[in-house]
Amino acid sequence: MHRREFLVRSASGLGAAWLGSQTLATAFATNWLALPPLPTKFNAYDTITLGSTGIRTSRLAMGTGTVGSGHHSNQTALGVNGLSNLLLNGYDRGLRFFDAADSYGSHPHVAEALKHVPRDKVTVLTKTWARDPATARADLDRFRRELGVDYLDVCLMHCVTEADWTDRFRGVMDVLSEAKQKGVIRAHGCSCHSIEALRAAAKSPWVEIDLARMNPIGSHMDADPQTVLGVLKEMKAAGKAVVGMKILGQGDLRNRQDEALRYALSLGVLDAFTIGAESKTEQEDLIRRIASA
Repeated sequence: MHRREFLVRSASGLGAAWLGSQTLATAFATNWLALPPLPTKFNAYDTITLGSTGIRTSRLAMGTGTVGSGHHSNQTALGVNGLSNLLLNGYDRGLRFFDAADSYGSHPHVAEALKHVPRDKVTVLTKTWARDPATARADLDRFRRELGVDYLDVCLMHCVTEADWTDRFRGVMDVLSEAKQKGVIRAHGCSCHSIEALRAAAKSPWVEIDLARMNPIGSHMDADPQTVLGVLKEMKAAGKAVVGMKILGQGDLRNRQDEALRYALSLGVLDAFTIGAESKTEQEDLIRRIASA
């Protein structure tokens, strides 16, 4: 039996369970077979609940940080009105999740969009690079001013990498906990950029929402898909929300979007995921692809 024939037959027998198989993840990467059909229909505008937070929003978050750093991203390059109009275009199509960050420089763009929609109809997520309490407090005040809001739905510690980050940056975590008690934010958590940090997040009762990198070929991820999936399952079992990022591998899966989206939807661990479109055409195509996955 040829190897390709063997893999196809094996996939048919295993069904959805093959998603955890390193052999078949390799098969995906080398284009030997397609993913099995999803057991249910999904839409980008489906209303989901983020873990145990009670926050209800859309399955697809509108990312504003493709290649985002230094207060710039591919989305902010569209200009305040350009990105605002893109967010509003998504809102008109049922998307309710705005994914911002200080490091993307996208707060003014999101603020402009927020002027045109009911505040309580959208989820505003942003991220702080603060690593000390004083900076964290200042960021929370500044972020609300920049966004023109009284509260943030979600504030994450951005890009944690250290295995001991839950001890090292306890002061920042305490500031965010206090902010939640005061109604300044509704939920807190982190975005992880190493497998050690991801494992620490899974074990931390403080983490309510985690932004995790996930795609079938391991592009720009913390570890191979099978390893990351195991940690995300631990998070889900603990009642945390998991929001996927790098779903298209920062563009590496641009020509295999349907398969990458089907993979993300098949995992059973992602409450939502964020993807940064760069035009209305791209955004509407993405919404269509999710519906037909």
